[in-house]
Amino acid sequence: MSERKVLNKYYPPDFDPSKIPKLKLPKDRQYVVRLMAPFNMRCKTCGEYIYKGKKFNARKETVQNESYLGLPIFRFYIKCTRCLAEITFKTDPENTDYTMEHGATRNFQAEKLLEEEEKRLQKEREDEELNNPMKVLENRTKDSKLEMEVLENLQELKDLNQRQAHVDFESMLQQYKDYEEEQKRQELEDDEREMKAMLEQAQSRRLLEDSSSDEDPAPAPAKSSVKVNPTDILQEDLEPQPKKQKLETWERSVGALSSKAKLSGLVTAKKKPVSGTANGVGNRNAPSGPGTRNRSSENTTGGAPLSSGSSAGASSLSLLGAYSDSEDSKSD
Repeated sequence: MSERKVLNKYYPPDFDPSKIPKLKLPKDRQYVVRLMAPFNMRCKTCGEYIYKGKKFNARKETVQNESYLGLPIFRFYIKCTRCLAEITFKTDPENTDYTMEHGATRNFQAEKLLEEEEKRLQKEREDEELNNPMKVLENRTKDSKLEMEVLENLQELKDLNQRQAHVDFESMLQQYKDYEEEQKRQELEDDEREMKAMLEQAQSRRLLEDSSSDEDPAPAPAKSSVKVNPTDILQEDLEPQPKKQKLETWERSVGALSSKAKLSGLVTAKKKPVSGTANGVGNRNAPSGPGTRNRSSENTTGGAPLSSGSSAGASSLSLLGAYSDSEDSKSD
């Protein structure tokens, strides 16, 4: 079993490796390799972005007649992920980078362009200084001035850092908190002051309203009219207009009712009936009053029935009201 795992092979004593025939393969043969995109690029055909680190199955070949210090340069062929257009790039051992050939454009290479520009300027300067000693002296003075300026700037930055190092941030935060608390307290005091002012204003307004209501003139008492005749009280208008209208409609439909409170204390002598009332006809020229009502009620109740002429203006209900008036007056 151990013989199967051994890596060394047996070579016979008469083995000659020069006799082994060599394969004749082309120098620019291609191999399929797995790689990742070395930089961000954009396809020229469809505009698709291919980001750095995207994996591809690429074809690799050795670039002919190109090398750097004996190091071969390799070319890679990949396809766009959207339109399948061919994109090629190759290695750049001089700058330890990759160079785009065709099929796409490289993105985000500002740093690389800047470095190339600096290298070009440095090379031009070296070429100038090689044949012109005055240019060398001028460049040295410029460099010394630039160094002095850089040192001054560094010293200023150091001073600023030292100045900021002495700042006590805790005290600054405490002052800010104290300021916030003072501001909140001032706001609360202002609110309380405004509330007090509003309450005082409302109270003063209420007092003014109460004083104005107290100063209003009291209604004048009703003048007591001198009663000359007992029947004058019936002609007084002691009730408001709507009640008077209601009483008028009630009197038209039912008849006048008695008012004991108004007629209380009035004592009148009962008059004897006149001979003319025997036949049921009263004196038309006699004044209308309580006494006449009593006589008419007596005539209607105890005597002969009234004629049709005297009862034309009164209904049976009005006679009933007159009867009740007569009874009230008798009881009084």
